[in-house]
Amino acid sequence: MSGLFELFFTFFKIGLFTIGGGYAMLPLVQQEVLEKGWMTAEDIVNFIAVSESTPGPFAINIATYIGSETHGIAGSAAATLGVVLPSFIIILIVAKFYSAFRKSKVIGGVMTGLRPAVIGMIASALLSLALTVFFPAGLSLGQFTSYWFWVSLVTFALMLVLVFKKLHPIIIIVLSAGIGLACGYAGEYMQLIQ
Repeated sequence: MSGLFELFFTFFKIGLFTIGGGYAMLPLVQQEVLEKGWMTAEDIVNFIAVSESTPGPFAINIATYIGSETHGIAGSAAATLGVVLPSFIIILIVAKFYSAFRKSKVIGGVMTGLRPAVIGMIASALLSLALTVFFPAGLSLGQFTSYWFWVSLVTFALMLVLVFKKLHPIIIIVLSAGIGLACGYAGEYMQLIQ
């Protein structure tokens, strides 16, 4: 039972201090999950890819998945409740005092101050994910000769071009999955023939 409480409390803390949505919570999730040994950095990156292609809010998807991986169905419920409950409580408080909050210069100043912090947290998560994807074994010259480095880089560049060409996100997700699948089979084939 203490494992479920730890899971609930961890995601409650993440939900309480995450301002700016699911992507802003990534640094907190990475730090907590890696410190507790619940998942590896590669597992987190893989789940982020899956979470982005499944319906539902990112924060709930990742909390549910980590809870399930660590403590089964009860863990899913504990982590999901933990990540959702702070927002629910805050919304109830804001709804109760909306007219006072709406005109408060202090609250306006707090929100103005939080915007750069949220952008910084999202940028931090992006950098951490990029390092895990492109340099899983750490930065070294040998990494630039790795098959998977070039596959990741070319796939990223292609998807970036398609995003700027305003291709529908579903098509981009399907193309990414197809490229990943094809490259996975090609990588296995290359290992077999070596």
